[in-house]
Amino acid sequence: MPGPARRRTPSPQWLLLVPAFALITVILLVPLGQSLVRSAGSPDWTIQHYQTLFTDGVTLRVLARTAMTAAMVTVIAFLLGYPYAYLMTRVGPRLRGVLLVIVLIPFWTSVMARNFAWIIILQRNGPVHSFLEQFGLDIVLYGTVGGVTIAMSQVLLPFMVLPLFSALSGIDRRLLLAARGLGSHPLRAFWKVYWPLSRGGVVAGLILVFTLSLGFYVTPALLGSPQQSLVAQLLGQRTTQLLDFAGASALGMLVLVVTLVLVAWANRLGGTISAIGVVAATRTKDQP
Repeated sequence: MPGPARRRTPSPQWLLLVPAFALITVILLVPLGQSLVRSAGSPDWTIQHYQTLFTDGVTLRVLARTAMTAAMVTVIAFLLGYPYAYLMTRVGPRLRGVLLVIVLIPFWTSVMARNFAWIIILQRNGPVHSFLEQFGLDIVLYGTVGGVTIAMSQVLLPFMVLPLFSALSGIDRRLLLAARGLGSHPLRAFWKVYWPLSRGGVVAGLILVFTLSLGFYVTPALLGSPQQSLVAQLLGQRTTQLLDFAGASALGMLVLVVTLVLVAWANRLGGTISAIGVVAATRTKDQP
């Protein structure tokens, strides 16, 4: 007969995680819980603040404008990032390092310096306006959603390129040669062989750029206009000017739910290569 079950004692290694759990609880879970309680329990338990989000015309317009801007930024970052990441996998180590430095420049540039540079570029009589005037186009992008979209795409381009580079660099190119050797057209071989293998990086980049775009604040505040504000500016206005903390908390919780749904959807589309996993691989992969 089996002897009495031995009493298991917790491994001391788990104690090393206690400071991390305590820090996450203090800086993340406690504020999140306070926001949730404030959104539904101020002054009484009600869902009125959430109902207002879908009945207030201003909030709906801001949410729609934010979603549209985030989608445009994501598309631009993908159209620029995919060929760029593909090029990084095709060049030698030295040129690959140069390309990596170029794409990481937005990370190393001050937020204020970067945005004021865009103000100079996009304002009237700036380089972009002067260039368009040569074609008879009097278009000023400063103070418009278009200017904000361009600046946000430049800032968020690394979040598209790095997951894509991580995924594309792991694809065996001999599969493409085998497909072409069997008589497949190069474009068909790319679509049937290369594209499915890069799907994890594509999904990770799309979700990262889109979710980060939803919470951009400084760039729309400096390059946009109050009449075309995004959701982060609306949150700031409700908390600092209107002192509507319950409404701001409900709006913040709505954005959080949308983000979590997108991440869950990304994990499902990406299969075993989740959005978080690709980013982790990007950070740990040996760079040239």
